[in-house]
Amino acid sequence: MTGNRVLKIGALAAATLPLLQGGAMAQQAGQPVPGQVGLQPSVTPLMDSIHAFHDGPLLWTISAITLLVLVLLIIVMVRFNAKANPKPSSTTHNTLVEVVWTVVPILILVIIAIPSFSVLTDQLTVPDGERKYLGKNIFSFGEVDVPAPGLTIKATGQQWYWDYEYVDMGKSFSSNMLSDAELATTKTTQPRLLAVNYEMVVPVNTTVRLQITADPTGVIHAFAVPSFGIKIDAVPGKLNETWFNARETGIFYGQCSELCGQDHAFMPIAVRVVTQEEYAAWAAALEAGTPDDANATLPAIS
Repeated sequence: MTGNRVLKIGALAAATLPLLQGGAMAQQAGQPVPGQVGLQPSVTPLMDSIHAFHDGPLLWTISAITLLVLVLLIIVMVRFNAKANPKPSSTTHNTLVEVVWTVVPILILVIIAIPSFSVLTDQLTVPDGERKYLGKNIFSFGEVDVPAPGLTIKATGQQWYWDYEYVDMGKSFSSNMLSDAELATTKTTQPRLLAVNYEMVVPVNTTVRLQITADPTGVIHAFAVPSFGIKIDAVPGKLNETWFNARETGIFYGQCSELCGQDHAFMPIAVRVVTQEEYAAWAAALEAGTPDDANATLPAIS
């Protein structure tokens, strides 16, 4: 009877695993939703590799470890309780067991580390048009071609909002979270605590180099956009770099991911990905005028 229960538990765990893997793909790209399970859907090669790493080696490994520990606990409770085993064993050492429980975890960590380092390297290596990236095949040497950056944006963490500087144009603006009152009268369909007055606007299918820092007189922040697979510290006095290449248009939200102070929860990140033609018109209007002039060239956000 005990063996049947163990088999049923194992079957239930095996049936649940694909649901956990597919949970992320059922979510909405660009922002979290109520009841969300798993990661946000991917729209960049970086997030593709994170999905593959999470849904592959990580999820299968932790599921196997959890199931093994559960089985061992059940065996211990059934076979070695006081009623079933009134005379306890006097064994104090087992060399084979001790070698196994030392070596196996090391091997597991090595297997996990190989793709982990590669995924991290991809995030921190700005494309040059020649280097290939992992994408969905994290055990490859790179199979995704990514063009060199066509746009450079410097994001500076302030207390508590973001400044965006379009380096090639020499234009900048501040992006602040909309209050509930502003949200109710302007961008009514956008998510509360994530909608901002001015989004970072970028073209689709274009590599964007991000330079991340924080105000020299401020504190450490972290720039993170889940659907892009990017998360990097914004440190006063230091310039960090990462990149993304979004293949879908839309608005993609993130937040500061560093505990930076009293308004940490109120400095969201909003990146609006538009078509190449829309971006060209937006950039021309920004160079000649203000962010409001530039945004007037884009379809209105309700």
